[in-house]
Amino acid sequence: MSIVMKFGGTSVADAAALERVAEIVAAHREEQPVVVVSAMSGVTDALLASTSVASEQGVNEAIKSLNETFRRHHHAARQLLPPYNADHFGAYLDNAAARICHLLQTAAADPAIRRATHDAIVSFGELLSSRLLAEILSHRGVNAQQVDPRHCIVTDDAYTCAAPLMIETFATTQQSLTPLLDDNVVPVVGGFVGATREGATTTLGRGGSDYTAAILGAALRSAEIQIWTDVTGVLTADPRVVPDAQTIERLSYSEAAELAYFGAKVLHPKTIQPAIEDRIPVRICNSREPQERGTLVGPQTETSPRTIKAIAHKRGVTTVQITSARMLGAYGFLRALFEVFERHRTVVDVVTTSEVSVSLSLDDDSALPAIVAELEQLGTVRVEKEQAIICVVGEGLRGTPGIAARVFSTISDINVTLISQGASSINFTFAIAETRVEEAVRRLHEAFFTKHKTRVV
Repeated sequence: MSIVMKFGGTSVADAAALERVAEIVAAHREEQPVVVVSAMSGVTDALLASTSVASEQGVNEAIKSLNETFRRHHHAARQLLPPYNADHFGAYLDNAAARICHLLQTAAADPAIRRATHDAIVSFGELLSSRLLAEILSHRGVNAQQVDPRHCIVTDDAYTCAAPLMIETFATTQQSLTPLLDDNVVPVVGGFVGATREGATTTLGRGGSDYTAAILGAALRSAEIQIWTDVTGVLTADPRVVPDAQTIERLSYSEAAELAYFGAKVLHPKTIQPAIEDRIPVRICNSREPQERGTLVGPQTETSPRTIKAIAHKRGVTTVQITSARMLGAYGFLRALFEVFERHRTVVDVVTTSEVSVSLSLDDDSALPAIVAELEQLGTVRVEKEQAIICVVGEGLRGTPGIAARVFSTISDINVTLISQGASSINFTFAIAETRVEEAVRRLHEAFFTKHKTRVV
């Protein structure tokens, strides 16, 4: 059985990072790895920006804006490959630059197809990094070959955020990758990129390289999907807020999904689903510390002695409360309320209800004025902006009394504006003012983790 190893943008950011990745892949070659790679850090943003520059300042300026992107790839190739191989990659890079130029001209001439050409342009970040890594691996004695992701991932035509067509994707992935694995070749596939049935390039949305890795792992029934990043696994809290946050050894799929949704950036939420369906473990590893085992996410987990596994938080939240006596003993009220959000294509995160009121939280408040105007036909509306969500997660919450009391006694002087017990019974979520979220997270981490510091399982 193969393993899938996905390396993010910071893991392939420069020559030193690429060399580390080559060493890691070489160390795992007996496990039949399939390598999925993101664009070098910053490259996707540069390619995105070039489309705006082309429409505002012209194609020549757009190409100039990408000079640093091309230089980074050239520099890494010159450092890590012998002259002949570096020249060979340089020719591939020059050809890519010419194709990007043509696509920018096409987009500028025909705005109607701009979204499609946008995806084709942005895809070059992953195409370049996967080609370069395959060359580096081959030079180091690993039998590696770049595989165009458009030969594996078949999608609909929702450009910039395409949805994979799973039955076809599984078939094309097996056709493209199984013969290589049978021949002990390491496939190197760009993440994030796919193609429609007609062959038009699409992208899966930001964070889509993790999704690619999960899809390929499910299609190949891999033994493990590894997400290599710049942190050692999933931590008990955001290390930017809690510097002594600890690595969690094991998480269930449910715990990881809750943490991903509520702010933990290590896993993209979509990554979990293909793994869940085929019960494939997902391991989060640090490419700078490959000797560490990181976090293993799987169907089952061990209950932590402290009950809570992690504390996640999310800023920039808006809470909305709708109060109406019409709710009392009535049916259809909640349907009417949520139809308002559906009409405005706005996602609701956390919801809590009482006899006469509903409180909920939103990440995206761009349509809020129109939403509030409609909600006021249902009842009195109160909006609080600049809020933050804190989510306490752990399988042990299912049957452990007193957790809420301990949480709120720890932050007793901080006003809580919304409280929700997760439907899965493994998360406890509440909203507070954004200005106090870091203080609250630090206090909670101190109460549940630091005072009795032990291994987090």
